[in-house]
Amino acid sequence: MASELNPLGLLGIEFTEFASPDTDFMHKVFIDFGFSLLKKTKHKDILYYKQNDINFLLNTEREGFSAKFAKSHGPAICSMGWRVEDAGFAYRVAVERGAKPADDANKDLPYPAIYGIGDSLIYFIDTFGADNNIYATDFEDLDEQIITQEKGFIEVDHLTNNVYKGTMEHWANFYKNIFGFTEVRYFDISGVQTALVSYALRSPDGSFCIPINEGKGNDKNQIDEYLKEYNGPGVQHLAFRSRDIVKSLDAMEGSSIQCLDIIPEYYDTIFDKVPQVTENRERIKHHQILVDGDDTGYLLQIFTKNLFGPIFIEIIQRKNNLGFGEGNFTALFESIERDQMRRGVL
Repeated sequence: MASELNPLGLLGIEFTEFASPDTDFMHKVFIDFGFSLLKKTKHKDILYYKQNDINFLLNTEREGFSAKFAKSHGPAICSMGWRVEDAGFAYRVAVERGAKPADDANKDLPYPAIYGIGDSLIYFIDTFGADNNIYATDFEDLDEQIITQEKGFIEVDHLTNNVYKGTMEHWANFYKNIFGFTEVRYFDISGVQTALVSYALRSPDGSFCIPINEGKGNDKNQIDEYLKEYNGPGVQHLAFRSRDIVKSLDAMEGSSIQCLDIIPEYYDTIFDKVPQVTENRERIKHHQILVDGDDTGYLLQIFTKNLFGPIFIEIIQRKNNLGFGEGNFTALFESIERDQMRRGVL
């Protein structure tokens, strides 16, 4: 039920929509991650990929909102669909609370929507679940489906936004004031040459988080690099939650997906810091998985290199731990800086 703490009746993420000048490459990456290509919309060239509770739309239209978005940003997450109890109600309340309606957006999908980060769209979806959903009513089966062996990814754990310096509070207030998100973490992170600050917000239903990153110092940091390449603020990465990250990565070996390199010395002490890890430690080292935890639990995580323009994917497994891998920030940040050096950014 919608309430004071959850004013729009938000219930989670229904889909993520991608647009790109090179949709063939995105298709290959989705397949390598274990998504199956099942359907397309009845009246437009928008493809539907699925793995457990992660739904992706790949928009291949040459006209309309998504095509225009891709021309401006390159490979992009141009919209998301968020589950709500009542789409019309959520839209009205969002606009009343200050959201910009997307009625002028030449939308590719027939659902009420508002503008979100970087003029992407947030659609409100109130038809979801196994028995009754938009893919059953508004999509049709492809003649040639591609059924892929899933890789154990269950849902979108979080999605991270990158924003211009001085605007992090604005975007935090956007999520807080309109949707009822609450702040759960604040980070001030430094590498060898660059730095950033980040707010982490949790949705009012508790189903996903949105960290918001803002660069600090010189304009060579990873956030400003993203903003230049992407031509504005937007979604930096999605995090897939895995049932078993080691098995997921075992299943992906030999694919096109490349992950960030972690220095071998990281593993000299990490299992002393987090001794309760039960997964095979040699496989953790082999895949260069990052480990973090406290007395209550731990998490395992890994980050791909940039996949779609400046956008990348995180894979995370949680064992009674709701953090973001704070203990790994220095190692991760320095790994990103090394990747920037290889690409000539630093």
